[in-house]
Amino acid sequence: MNRTKSIFSILFASLSSFSQLNPAITNWLINTTNIMGRHYVAGNSTPINDNVLANVQTVQYSSNFVYVSTQGIPAYITGPFQDGNPSLASAQNAIFKISLNPIQNTGTAINTTGGNIGIFINGVALFDYRDGVSWNNTTMALCGGPGNSPCPGPPGTSQAWNRDAVIAEKAGFDCSKAHPAMGNYHHHQNPSAFNLDLTIISSVCNLYAADGLYKIDSTKHSPLIGYAYDGFPIYGAYAFKNANGTGGVVRMKSSYILNTGTSRTNGPNVSTTYPLGYFREDYQYIATSASTPDYLDAHNGRFCVTPEYPNGIYCYFATVDKNWNSAYPYVVGPTFYGTVTASKVTSITEAVTTYSPGLPTSLGEMTDAIENVVVFPNPASDFVGIQLNDLNKVDRTIELYDLNGKLLQRTNLHQGSTVAYFDTRILYGGEYLIRIPTDAGIITRKVILVK
Repeated sequence: MNRTKSIFSILFASLSSFSQLNPAITNWLINTTNIMGRHYVAGNSTPINDNVLANVQTVQYSSNFVYVSTQGIPAYITGPFQDGNPSLASAQNAIFKISLNPIQNTGTAINTTGGNIGIFINGVALFDYRDGVSWNNTTMALCGGPGNSPCPGPPGTSQAWNRDAVIAEKAGFDCSKAHPAMGNYHHHQNPSAFNLDLTIISSVCNLYAADGLYKIDSTKHSPLIGYAYDGFPIYGAYAFKNANGTGGVVRMKSSYILNTGTSRTNGPNVSTTYPLGYFREDYQYIATSASTPDYLDAHNGRFCVTPEYPNGIYCYFATVDKNWNSAYPYVVGPTFYGTVTASKVTSITEAVTTYSPGLPTSLGEMTDAIENVVVFPNPASDFVGIQLNDLNKVDRTIELYDLNGKLLQRTNLHQGSTVAYFDTRILYGGEYLIRIPTDAGIITRKVILVK
């Protein structure tokens, strides 16, 4: 009995020490099973395997910073990018230095910029709303971006209207709502697949099936999905209504609304070519109040309690509308809340500790089973999909059995992906069993094949 208590005490102390680490250290998806990236090319719905490690490779930390080493490649399939983008998602060999002690910027707000403004927990880059192309008021032509003349003034001045990437470049996003810039694969918006939205606005997933980092679940607080360059965390679209963690779970809403009217001063009139929302300047911010705690501030965030930060912290949210389509300013912006301290470094020049994800980061994870498992379609014919309505933090091998207990197929649900498939075209009609490993044990689901 004493020996059992001693072992339990050691385990409890170990887990407690892990739980006391900063969430900015413990919540990255570290690739410990050599998951490789995959991509589609247009015209071929069979993904091509890449010789590039997916997700995050290592996480190291000091007292003040966490260093995240990544190739910038997700576990979900990337591509194709069907708007003429010649680039493919390619290895970035990056080390990101992010503050563990973020602070509010009490001076003039810092504008977000083109390029990296944050990093998702799978090591993929976050960009802001813009795509680098603007409307030049002087010559009445698009300026900036590939193949266009430079803009006469910096973005955001009276000389240019900044084009919104989420609207203007939708045709070039893959199923996971992302694309590369010179190989740097990135999201401008909520990293959930197009075909998981309530109203689907892109058919790319029909031909090139892929998924995103997580699936939105309106009944749960959204997972922590990344960190902005000022060190503050980024969550999905749903959170506790009230900042103190009460009020149930609701959708966090952007406080930016579209202007009205059909004309733009020194810019193109509203049309089917340039609809409202095509430019950042089409939006205006309406200040929030205590009566609307689920509306976010001008930076697209608020100070609040979350599962990872029970004492509260400023958080950004990946905003969506009621149909789960991305809503401006999408994640962070158009200005940062905090002091921007993050940087991309070539080496680590201070003493650091390497974080190991071998143990759970909290006692709660030991019994936090993935209970909400969806098997679809059911009944099925040619294929069976397994969807997890949560962020999947580890690799899982899922197995398909007949009723006699014979193992027929195995498939992998990769860390940082939400869905896996079985090809059932060669199987007979009848009942089969799917076994899904979770943190608390095996979940079994029955599926019927109709032939």
